Amino acid sequence: MSFGEQPAYLRVASDLREKIVNGSLPPHTRLPSQARIREEYGVSDTVALEARKVLMAEGLVEGRSGSGTYVRERPVPRRVARSGFRPPSGASPFRQEQAEGGIRGTWESSSEQEGASPEIAARLGIQRGDRVMRTRYLYRDAGEPMMISTSWEPLEVTGRTPVMLPEEGPLGGCGVVERMAAIDVVVDNVVEEVGARPGLAEELLALGGVPGHVVMVIERTYYASGRAVETADVVVPADRYRVAYHLPVK
Repeated sequence: MSFGEQPAYLRVASDLREKIVNGSLPPHTRLPSQARIREEYGVSDTVALEARKVLMAEGLVEGRSGSGTYVRERPVPRRVARSGFRPPSGASPFRQEQAEGGIRGTWESSSEQEGASPEIAARLGIQRGDRVMRTRYLYRDAGEPMMISTSWEPLEVTGRTPVMLPEEGPLGGCGVVERMAAIDVVVDNVVEEVGARPGLAEELLALGGVPGHVVMVIERTYYASGRAVETADVVVPADRYRVAYHLPVK
């Protein structure tokens, strides 16, 4: 194969993709059958099948049991804002963004203590098995699931304090910076790493995705004088949202 030459199944997938993008095959239209693809492009059944698999993996088409494969409606990506600024209200960034945009955002959460896994222990700079408070969030935008977040805070820092439970007490619902300040812990640094991977089954079930869909994962850790005081994984559907950063320039 010469440089730049594509396998037959990718050439077929590319042509079908172009028809989907330019509207020749609009949303909810049935994708040509495997036999039709074979005849139209002069390829084998194997090539036709692999081309359809490519489009399905890309999230452009979906199979409907007993009916065939159809073009999916392509959502217009919306923005999930990340900011280096502290909301003046003390609210968490999500709550502040929802309030400013007049968006009907809701969320649900649950907290429980657990022993830190090796990965979380490494991120927090503690020992494996040390007690942490794990809080899971599901955020909704106008009723539609948009984001999952799981945070871990070392109980060595927050245990037996008014902010031990992030969503309860006098500072329930405030951001990490404000909650930590209430117990004289000054957060001065935050690190975020953004990656992408196929969504886990339970994530896609909660977010309304289908198997194989890609999610963006924001791994966030807050630090106070070099010590990690909270770490979190924020999971966002890559086909519906874009992560936008608003950072101060000094």
